[in-house]
Amino acid sequence: MVNTQIRQLTTAEYYGMIESGIIREGERVELILGQIFTMAAKGTRHTVTTTKLLKTLLTLVGDGAIVRCQDPITLPNNSEPEPDIVIARLRSDDYINSHPSPADIILVIEVAESTIKFDRDTKAPLYAATGINEYWIVNLIDNRLEIYRQPEGNIYTSVQIVMPPRSINLPGFSEIALNISDLFPAQKA
Repeated sequence: MVNTQIRQLTTAEYYGMIESGIIREGERVELILGQIFTMAAKGTRHTVTTTKLLKTLLTLVGDGAIVRCQDPITLPNNSEPEPDIVIARLRSDDYINSHPSPADIILVIEVAESTIKFDRDTKAPLYAATGINEYWIVNLIDNRLEIYRQPEGNIYTSVQIVMPPRSINLPGFSEIALNISDLFPAQKA
């Protein structure tokens, strides 16, 4: 019997695959712990929620940070996920020289419907292990916001559930509150 192992890719090898055309630019994949994952198709609720959230955060944060939507972040554990929303610190190069890394990131947000298990069981430990201080899951199944804070090792030691119609302050912007009700698109009866 042959003992097989999964060969992990480095971020450099991943980029080499993109540059050589093995992975097409714009292909919906992300590198997680050295493995390439196909990203789930986005449903209507996911798309509407992400669009509304982006518009709201751009208005609330203004020139105080960079708000990115479905763009890569570079993590030190051979990972380059593409979260739905990232709020990153301002940087003089506007991130032209590299994607945001954990030291740059104020908040990571995933909008989850079909991906809720992956976002909790794979991405939360990934983000915690790299020291991202705050991670939110906009849970479209239960219409609630899950807030993960205080990373230790590969877990967040604080998990808070916030339900509409409450508001929550944005990390790094204590004077700015986000109304949770605005996150969840109304469904027709």
